[in-house]
Amino acid sequence: MAYNRYPCSICGNSCSREPIGIETNRILDACKDRDCYEFVRVRLSRTGKDIVERTNAIRAKNAYIMWTKIYVNPVSFNCGFYSVVIRFFVKCEFEACVGGGRSQEFEGIAVLEKKVVLYGGEGDTIVFRSTNEEHHDFCDKTEPTCGVKNTPCAVVEVVPPVILGTHIKEKQHECMCCCCVCDIPKCVTSCVSGEFDYDDDNDDDRCDCGGKHKKYLTISLGLFSVIRLVRPMSYMIDAEEYCIPDKVCKSFEHNDPCSIFNTLPFPTNDFCIRKQQRRIPSKNDKKCGC
Repeated sequence: MAYNRYPCSICGNSCSREPIGIETNRILDACKDRDCYEFVRVRLSRTGKDIVERTNAIRAKNAYIMWTKIYVNPVSFNCGFYSVVIRFFVKCEFEACVGGGRSQEFEGIAVLEKKVVLYGGEGDTIVFRSTNEEHHDFCDKTEPTCGVKNTPCAVVEVVPPVILGTHIKEKQHECMCCCCVCDIPKCVTSCVSGEFDYDDDNDDDRCDCGGKHKKYLTISLGLFSVIRLVRPMSYMIDAEEYCIPDKVCKSFEHNDPCSIFNTLPFPTNDFCIRKQQRRIPSKNDKKCGC
């Protein structure tokens, strides 16, 4: 996008590139990974448990991450390194055959956990920041500003999980789970249809997969992720005067959707079949003897 550079009004055309100080986050360490989680137990509501008991055919329709919990702690006897523990709460949508050619949909929650160690640097300062609240007089008895230790912050980027399969297991089989249903935040369970048993009979929702239900549901998921450790730092950079874009904003009438559609470019690339370019074999290529 093209920009026009306009000089500052306070100094006219004499403004030029000059060093300025900024505060931003610096990436100290990062990693990417692909993880395969097999046979992760799906936490279900009472309705979902009853459906699993009455069917042998279930397929997963969708899976997406609703919530995460991220813990960053320093590694003992290894200064500058931090352990990052990420717990993903994945909402899963299922469809089951319940007899008579009928299908019934239900939802559940799968909890995934990932642990990495990254370098986050060292810093012993305490950071205090002013709030954006209204101005107070010096004598007002307002709450004091709390300080935060300058520790690195973990940033996690993920794509939607890839569904690899669903399985119905018997209760005597060992299941993979990193937490119990009581450890799932209620803001997550409230987004799933049905009522969860936080205090079920015989600890049915504990990790031993016991209880009155004979079956439980598991799902296998693939997850691509990028994890970074960042820390706020101050830098000196060269900056130029304020810039304004050349492009003029265009407005459309909402009452005429066809006119808006006619302004859109035709997606020619979407109709093109992408072919891999075949390499012409050279004389130096070794023959396989086939």
